[in-house]
Amino acid sequence: MRISQIIDKIDDNQLFVPAFQREFVWKRTQAKDLFSSLLNEYPTGTLLTWETTGPPELKGSRKYSSEMGAIKLILDGQQRITTIYMLLTGKIPPYYNPEEIENDIRGLYVNLQSMELEYYKKITMENNPFWVDLTKIFKGEVRGRDIRKKLEEQGPLHREIEDLIDDHYEVIRSIKEREFPEQTIPIRAKINEAIDIFYRVNSSGINLTEAELALAQICGYWPSARKLLKEKRLKLQEEGFGFSLDFMIYAILAVTHDNGSNMKLIHGSENKDKVVAAWEVLDKYVLDYVVKMLRSHAFVGHIDEINSVFALIPVISFVYKKPNHKLSEPEIKRVIKWFYYSQLRQRYVSQSPQKLDKDLKIVKHKDKPFAELLTLIEQERKLEITPGEFEGRDIRHPLFSLMRWYFKSRKALCLGTGLELHQKMAKKYTLERDHIFPYADLQSSGYPVGNRIKYAYAQELTNRVILTECEYRNRSDSSAKDYLEKVDQNFPSALKLQSIPMDKSLWEMNRFEDFLAARRSILAKELNEFLEGITEVILGEGTVDLMDQIKDGEHGGLEFKSTLRWDAAKGSVNRELEKVVLKSIAAFNNGQGDGGRLIIGVDDEENIVGLEQDYSTLKDGGGKDAFERHIRGLIQKEWDVELSSRIIVSFEEVSGEDVCLIDVSRGVEPLYLNTRNEHGQLEQKFYVRTGNSSQPITLLSEITQYINSRFKNS
Repeated sequence: MRISQIIDKIDDNQLFVPAFQREFVWKRTQAKDLFSSLLNEYPTGTLLTWETTGPPELKGSRKYSSEMGAIKLILDGQQRITTIYMLLTGKIPPYYNPEEIENDIRGLYVNLQSMELEYYKKITMENNPFWVDLTKIFKGEVRGRDIRKKLEEQGPLHREIEDLIDDHYEVIRSIKEREFPEQTIPIRAKINEAIDIFYRVNSSGINLTEAELALAQICGYWPSARKLLKEKRLKLQEEGFGFSLDFMIYAILAVTHDNGSNMKLIHGSENKDKVVAAWEVLDKYVLDYVVKMLRSHAFVGHIDEINSVFALIPVISFVYKKPNHKLSEPEIKRVIKWFYYSQLRQRYVSQSPQKLDKDLKIVKHKDKPFAELLTLIEQERKLEITPGEFEGRDIRHPLFSLMRWYFKSRKALCLGTGLELHQKMAKKYTLERDHIFPYADLQSSGYPVGNRIKYAYAQELTNRVILTECEYRNRSDSSAKDYLEKVDQNFPSALKLQSIPMDKSLWEMNRFEDFLAARRSILAKELNEFLEGITEVILGEGTVDLMDQIKDGEHGGLEFKSTLRWDAAKGSVNRELEKVVLKSIAAFNNGQGDGGRLIIGVDDEENIVGLEQDYSTLKDGGGKDAFERHIRGLIQKEWDVELSSRIIVSFEEVSGEDVCLIDVSRGVEPLYLNTRNEHGQLEQKFYVRTGNSSQPITLLSEITQYINSRFKNS
């Protein structure tokens, strides 16, 4: 089907999009890439359509009637078709409402000399006639002669430029006559068959999430599902909790099947009665109740404050199962305490559906599930917050969210207005965060962007306060000392309520790092007391399965190595691999966190490869004892210091294979690693844990700064 025909059929109400399709979500970069492919005559994919006399509910205001006969639906390719329609016509297609267009991709310009595509940039395009809005070309509002005329006003126009403009203009116009390859589902197909084909097409690519595909299946047996979920989303959005449609599908899956990963469980039409009934309860009672509980008891004012909304799925499941869908006060306190720790310790930072499976089963079978769920978090990472956890952490870290909730719980005030931070927020999030020591001052005092350690201190969350929006706009760049003294005068309780050190000597620029250290200690103490004081929870004896840890993937406290010394590629021993293991041990020792765990016998793809190859390279017949002796020998030879109390070596069997666990405590003194450079010369390197990898700090000045800060109080 030609692109011009597609446009005409949309305008003539002959080409539709089913209601189960998602909204228009393409970004400008995707629109630009599509038109670049069209201009260069590259492949742009195919269009999957379905001609039918019994369609599902349609997007837009048009309703199907039998007088319309067979109509054609776009099942796959609607993001591309919508992009083309909007850029060729300048309009939103009739099957969408304006609010369903998440990104307006109109206003794409083309350079008729170079054929470069770009969205409007005033400096580049304002006085350059070559840049033209694509839509105006397609609508015939700008022609080649118009461009030539403007160019002639700027000086003589060469014939080859005139020809180039005309040629390029025709190339652009010819896009309308390009064929868009079409695959058609036969008219005899039923709705469930068409959706199944739609599912198969999308599941082979990356276009839709599992939840979106599940929603498409649900719409096959419950046509109004998407509309009802969207209506609820919009209502919650006005309250500041605009959960995605994906999230709502996870909630439906959780309450109907106690599952968080297998979306196929709700695909079949046999689920209709159960899914419809579940949604009625979620819509009328549960979702609103959970939002109110978060606002009133957890001091969460907006969805933007939540690092992972997956933590709300077990809460929703728990509330759903309770009589009258309400909790007692002790139950609310246990839920809130677990919620805080789930965010702080990033329970759902990875492998979220799989963790939901486990957590939802606990919710289903345990009388006090959130004590058990808290136990799982505690066994992955200790619950107590240490001052060192704040070091170098910016506002993206979950500690900042917890700090904000804590401030609101104690009726903390905005430093400039004296207004309480805990306030009802609507669709827009209205709290701001600002530096205490202004970054302009810090930059001129030796904390530039180029020094990653100093810059991290400048951006550390302990150098931030929470403000109302109006104060954030009005605050001047006064020094920290002047600003805090003014606040202390106007609102004497405000500083303490936001955990600001009250020793005024720490407010001087030359005491900046001492200020951070003092506030870290205050926050660690107060946050621990806050969390412990919510309610007493007796932790259970549940264990975190090692395979669950491995599935979570590498992170700041966990690293995998497939072998200790066996090089599979070479088929022989490679002692450089032993150095890699020692590098990880040093990085965990030197890092800002609480140390970490190195697992040997697991590759980067989380496959269990075991230790047999390493065993075969060791004396005394190999085995666990020989393996541990060899590791400890490497450590002793490298550092010649007593580390046995801070490095624990153990073994577990996973999927029938031995793996070695090396648990490294946070070091009290720095460890350097001896390496050889490309010239064979011996040199020392200082490694730290950065994200999910071990990286060296290369500049001597940065190493000194890091060690002075990291180890001075150890």
